[in-house]
Amino acid sequence: MQPRTPLLLCVLLSQVLLLTSAEDLDCTPGFQQKVFHINQPAQFIEDQAILNLTFSDCKGNNKLHYEVSSPYFKVNNDGSLVALKNITAVGKTLFIHARTPHAEDMAELMIVGGKDIQGSLQDIFKFARTSPVPRQKRSIVVSPILIPENQRQPFPRDVGKVVDSDRPEGSKFRLTGKGVDQEPKGIFRINENTGSVSVTRTLDRETIATYQLFVETTDVNGKTLEGPVPLEVIVIDQNDNRPIFREGPYIGHVMEGSPTGTMVMRMTAFDADDPATDNALLRYNIRQQTPDKPSPNMFYIDPEKGDIVTVVSPALLDRETLENPKYELIIEAQDMAGLDVGLTGTATATIMIDDKNDHSPKFTRKEFQATVEEGVVGVIVNLTVEDKDDPSTGAWRAAYTIINGNPGQSFEIHTNPQTNEGMLSVVKPLDYEISAFHTLLIKVENEDPLVPDVSYGPSSTATVHITVLDVNEGPVFYPDPMMVTRQENISVGSVLLTVNATDPDSLQHQTIRYSVYKDPAGWLNINPINGTVDTTAVLDRESPFVHNSVYTALFLAIDSGNPPATGTGTLLITLEDVNDNAPFIYPTVAEVCDDAKNLSVVILGASDKDLHPNTDPFKFEIHKQAVPDKVWKVSKINNTHALVSLLQNLNKANYHLPIMVTDSGKPPMTNITDLRVQVCSCKNSKVDCNAAGALHFSVTSVLFMSLFSLACL
Repeated sequence: MQPRTPLLLCVLLSQVLLLTSAEDLDCTPGFQQKVFHINQPAQFIEDQAILNLTFSDCKGNNKLHYEVSSPYFKVNNDGSLVALKNITAVGKTLFIHARTPHAEDMAELMIVGGKDIQGSLQDIFKFARTSPVPRQKRSIVVSPILIPENQRQPFPRDVGKVVDSDRPEGSKFRLTGKGVDQEPKGIFRINENTGSVSVTRTLDRETIATYQLFVETTDVNGKTLEGPVPLEVIVIDQNDNRPIFREGPYIGHVMEGSPTGTMVMRMTAFDADDPATDNALLRYNIRQQTPDKPSPNMFYIDPEKGDIVTVVSPALLDRETLENPKYELIIEAQDMAGLDVGLTGTATATIMIDDKNDHSPKFTRKEFQATVEEGVVGVIVNLTVEDKDDPSTGAWRAAYTIINGNPGQSFEIHTNPQTNEGMLSVVKPLDYEISAFHTLLIKVENEDPLVPDVSYGPSSTATVHITVLDVNEGPVFYPDPMMVTRQENISVGSVLLTVNATDPDSLQHQTIRYSVYKDPAGWLNINPINGTVDTTAVLDRESPFVHNSVYTALFLAIDSGNPPATGTGTLLITLEDVNDNAPFIYPTVAEVCDDAKNLSVVILGASDKDLHPNTDPFKFEIHKQAVPDKVWKVSKINNTHALVSLLQNLNKANYHLPIMVTDSGKPPMTNITDLRVQVCSCKNSKVDCNAAGALHFSVTSVLFMSLFSLACL
């Protein structure tokens, strides 16, 4: 630890001032010298004096008691500091606390290397005494105050004194700063008459390590006469905090077969004590290892850094031979550089021995047998392997490959993730008549590559012999579907086609019979022996059983096997349209006002179930034989619509107008439909089409009345 330069300088200046004005000062309680430097020796020898301390309480030092911050040193009654035993490592700073019923003080011993200090403290003092430093009248002399933490009752207790030799009569000392009149308040106070500084309670260095106070002198009215002068209070650390591990859980991994000295993990603890002292100087060790096989010392921890490394040979670090691949270490951290008096803290380190792929998978058998029926797909055999590696890693998981015997890609193999077995499947149905036997060569590897000194051997391949069983397969129609095109309305008994079905069981001599399976409209018949299909009814393209001009029927071919096998064939009949449907009009009811200025009655549309060219353009006409020419008129709008209008207003009544519509087929087809026209009374925005009590004229009645009128003329 480097010396605290500001603190040392402050102490030296205060001591110089005390020495240069000693003839003017009364006795000051405490150590006559508070800071010491010694060069680091090769070894501190037991009971050999290291230095002599001078302490005075100005009252005879009755019941003088010394305490040293290190348990390996003591101060004799004559003030000599000695080691309790031969030791070589004690840290870099010691604190000596002296106490009597009347006074107490703290001295600091810094142990430094031979080049860390340029001269002895005595040389500095000698220079201070002989140098022409002018004496300052009425200067406040303040030395840093060192107080151990965790002091016990009684309180308050004096911890230092402020001196002002030229202080005017009646003046008073005043102390301010954090710990006095600032939070935390009331920890320190000063005797306003004598300058004695006291502490009122126990201090905790881990809460506040230093206090910066200020001392001044005031007159009777409180006016500052001199100051403020800084006063530093340093809380001296005691070993009151155990090391703690704050970053757990601690889990490390090391690959099996790793060389001796392989780094596994680092564990570091925290100590809240002063890091400049041995109170926070930690050392690590392994207290316990579980399990303790194959060696009770599988690992080593660096006592200073906390690095855990392997210490056994790679051969012992073999995951497959270990009783348990997980080790738990109880790690202890001890302060005071690991000495017996140090406080300890523990944590558990879990170390996993990770697997590497140092074992190749091996088939449990050299040959496997499988049997499958022709036409069937799915898993036919599970291939078993053994692998000594960790089942949770890619070093254990198997990957299978078919390397021979699968030219048609009828087989696939996948790994069962739970069992690691190879599931061999048929993905394309096999045909007994083509091949009754198959032989596959299978290779197994791991997902992860093998380590360099391990390779796949003969046990990593196996042969699978597959026997295909013959089954009675149903006959097959060719082609399927079968398609023919015919005009609708062909005569009953017309032959459509002769179906053809063959039996795949070429090694068996079987006969085939045919039958109708599905014939929704009941139009077809099939000869059971030769497969000739003819009609039993008129084919109608406009039938609800026909979709998009196609009629679908299904036929069966049944072989003579035991039991018999059946095959299904589809027949698609495309029906060509003929003009066998007359068009029809819409709407068939219309309304018109009896006094309408616009004599348009209704726009008529026409539709036809047939297809072009047997539909529009349509021709709209009034059936002339039943209607007078000077009352109604039909005008073409387009190929599918026409306008019906009146040539004169009619009385309120219902009229029936025969409309004749003709399609464009060859020959054309015509349909006559009555259009009911209601002539209504339209008064005051109210339409009354109720014809009760009015005359109802049919077209025939109108014609008769017209002829009668002409005869009367």
